[in-house]
Amino acid sequence: MALRVSVHLKPLDASPEALVEQDGRRRRSLDSRARIVAAMLELVHRGDVDPGAEQVATHARVGLRTVFRHFKDMDSLYREMSVVIEGELAEVVRQPLKGQTWREQLDDLIDRRARAFEKIGPYKRASDVHRHSSPLLEANHARLTEGSRANLKRLLPPEIANSPLTLEALDLLLSFEAWSRLRREQRLTPRRAREVIEAAVSKLVDS
Repeated sequence: MALRVSVHLKPLDASPEALVEQDGRRRRSLDSRARIVAAMLELVHRGDVDPGAEQVATHARVGLRTVFRHFKDMDSLYREMSVVIEGELAEVVRQPLKGQTWREQLDDLIDRRARAFEKIGPYKRASDVHRHSSPLLEANHARLTEGSRANLKRLLPPEIANSPLTLEALDLLLSFEAWSRLRREQRLTPRRAREVIEAAVSKLVDS
């Protein structure tokens, strides 16, 4: 019995040097993963909506095999990117909206979404490029869209929330897609884009 216990314990009886080496390998592995994720996010932030594994590896200064050792495919990297998107948008709903009336709170929601959309713009556009081939990104997009709509509907008074045409128009105006169109295709500044949305919303709810 004692012999069997001794045999079982022997592999676990690592020397201090071996433990240090194991810890060093783990730290290097975690460091490589962090560098890969950071490289991916930086490339996307620069405007590359579809960086390949080789680009990520070069930017992170790691081997291509290292990229795929940490991430089985690029979808795994986009999962990390989704964390950034969801983290920024969480700030929109985390704090209570400012204002005493629903109308004042709607103005605050417009401002918060404008700031959040501006931050996540590069990442969301990159995500949208791959949505057709990624169930993960498609699910994240659906969750974002549904959550944003529900958040808006809770804010509105019944006469507006229950008006299909007005609700749909507001949901469109306060969407990321509308913001991206104003910023990219129409080339408006963030301030001007927000003013356009505010004016359109006012036409809908203040008339």
